Amino acid sequence: MKARHRCGSQTWRFVNDIRILGSAVSVGPLEGEGPLAAEFDHIHSDMYAGQASWEKAEQFMMYEAVQTAIKKSDLLESEIDIILAGDLLNQTISSNFMASQLNIPLIGMFGACSTSMETLSVGSALVDAGYASYIVATCSSHNCTAEKQFRYPTEYGGQKPEYAQCTVTGAGAAVVGCGRSGPRITYATIGKVVDMGIKDPFDMGSAMAPAAVDTLSTHFRDTDRMPSDYDLIVTGDLGKVGYAILKDEMKDLSYDMTPVYNDCGLMIYSPDQQVFSGGSGCASSAVVTYSYILNRLREGSIKRVLICATGALFSPVSYQQGESIPCIAHAVALEAEEV
Repeated sequence: MKARHRCGSQTWRFVNDIRILGSAVSVGPLEGEGPLAAEFDHIHSDMYAGQASWEKAEQFMMYEAVQTAIKKSDLLESEIDIILAGDLLNQTISSNFMASQLNIPLIGMFGACSTSMETLSVGSALVDAGYASYIVATCSSHNCTAEKQFRYPTEYGGQKPEYAQCTVTGAGAAVVGCGRSGPRITYATIGKVVDMGIKDPFDMGSAMAPAAVDTLSTHFRDTDRMPSDYDLIVTGDLGKVGYAILKDEMKDLSYDMTPVYNDCGLMIYSPDQQVFSGGSGCASSAVVTYSYILNRLREGSIKRVLICATGALFSPVSYQQGESIPCIAHAVALEAEEV
């Protein structure tokens, strides 16, 4: 028997009134110089954010975003049932050390740069099923910590190709609950792992775009919707390279994305900032969604949005051993309070 929460093959339909009650973001200095600066809750003037190391800075920004989101939701920390958190560092240490400062159960999650919508999807499902009243979905990334782990030590000054991307420094958090007020979470499409055989750790756009195509086309089939049913569709961090690939591949599937499509990795920085092909990292989709996009939904200037966060599921061990880069994408549909 088909569950009432399922649409098609991979999409969850939330049957209760699931809403984002509050959200917050914390970012680094480069992000604070970009076009969305006025949307952000906290902007740090240096990469250390007043902490002793870059890793501690990332942990602090996640903690700051979580605390601010809870406060903006008019809730107490003791009212949050579960935190779902993830980041890019080995064993998700940013999430673990952040949660050690809170007296809240933690579910650690890793979806690489897709973690923002992975945590939001699973958290919404927990609330919809009655396993939690309030959850926090959060994730983070930091340019210096990610570069040090996945590529070269930042101090080394290694050169990048133009198609590379700049890891966003920041964290985003959202409080999800049933009813009350705030943008509604209506659907979540859970992605499959797609591996096109790409091995270049700098070429994330080319690697991740096919996974986004698979998830977006599945979402449209499962929900009987088209791109035109959304005021805005964003991918998480495909950058210039992946953005162009996705538009072409979706057009080949008879989905014209052009009128409504953008990429968070292109939105967060100005064209004159030195960010190569655009932004990437867990924070790319998180800080754009949990600030700019939710603010537009709250004010009613847009009514329906689809966020498709993309992630490259590789590690330093896998690519140093010559393995290809498997990728995944998860999509969440958000709607204004009244559509």
